[in-house]
Amino acid sequence: MFEVLARDARTRARRGRLTTAHGPVDTPAFMPVGTHGAVRALAPEEVKACGTRMVLANTYHLYLRPGHDLIASLGGLHAFMGWDGPILTDSGGYQVFSLSPLARVTPDGAEFRSHLDGSTHLLRPESAIAIQEALGSDVMMVLDECPPFPCDLDAARASMELTLGWAERCLAARTGTRAALFGIVQGGVHHRLRAESAARTAQLGFDGLAIGGLSVGEPREIRREVLAFTAPLLPEDRPVYLMGVGLPDEIVEAVGMGVDLFDCVLPTRMARNGTLFTSQGRLNIRRAEYRDDERPLDEACDCYTCRSFSRAYLRHLFVARELLVYRLLSLHNLRHYGRLMANVRAAIDRGEFGVMVDQIRATGTAIEETFSRAEESALKP
Repeated sequence: MFEVLARDARTRARRGRLTTAHGPVDTPAFMPVGTHGAVRALAPEEVKACGTRMVLANTYHLYLRPGHDLIASLGGLHAFMGWDGPILTDSGGYQVFSLSPLARVTPDGAEFRSHLDGSTHLLRPESAIAIQEALGSDVMMVLDECPPFPCDLDAARASMELTLGWAERCLAARTGTRAALFGIVQGGVHHRLRAESAARTAQLGFDGLAIGGLSVGEPREIRREVLAFTAPLLPEDRPVYLMGVGLPDEIVEAVGMGVDLFDCVLPTRMARNGTLFTSQGRLNIRRAEYRDDERPLDEACDCYTCRSFSRAYLRHLFVARELLVYRLLSLHNLRHYGRLMANVRAAIDRGEFGVMVDQIRATGTAIEETFSRAEESALKP
């Protein structure tokens, strides 16, 4: 069940609550990615302490190792990973895209070779749902095909039609109502296809709608344009999930367009590469200037890392490749995201979200719009 609790007068931003079998999620919300059933370097209680209520786990990877049947026999994914909050599982469709040299898409499903041992598997819409039901997800995703960028109109239409056909099969394969099932809007960067996909997917009666096929190599301006066109087309009585887009300023922009849920590997992956998000912009802890810096990463942050350690110590750990540093930096970045989402929700509640957006733009505290090649490559799966 999803309910809207407050709306911003200047934008399409809204405060809501998604109720799941493992409790409510206040939205807008960011979901850290726990690909293999764990958020990298962090224990469940640490993830929760960062302000996270819901996490994402990956159907493709858990199917291959250790196997959904094993996880089900051990009490389901929540018990297996020691997480008592809601879990969203993706269907594996993005892995078909990202591991395309190992995959072949047919009308029946996605045939792929395991990146672990080369064994051949067929992921069908029916099996994607069966796997997610075995895992015990709170929110399941339909199997979709994620077209690459660039993708011409004919290819994007064929991909959209395939996703819509798979969506119908996923609905038919669902055996219970305990878990929500979200449909996925595709269509590449073509507005006409996005409008058609949004209308037809919404008509199928899913519990929520996701906007997929963005953050797959398209320029940021095109991504913003497609999102701004697509989001208002989705039903207002259901949650809207933007898949895989996770720069803080892009999240704030998308909230203003009506998006409720986000996920991305960015905060933990960037932490492992030494890049931290702060209230003053990004900070690269590898830089020599922090060798004797006594300050915390961010004086405005209340995370354990900022309360306990100096930049000098964290740089030392990173240069020495001490494992502790990956935990400490990931804690900080994830807490930064937790604080960001809490501030966004509070601003909507107060009717000040538009003011918050103005302040971010005026003060330059949001993430820069361009990144270096090294940092951009760090975001790739």
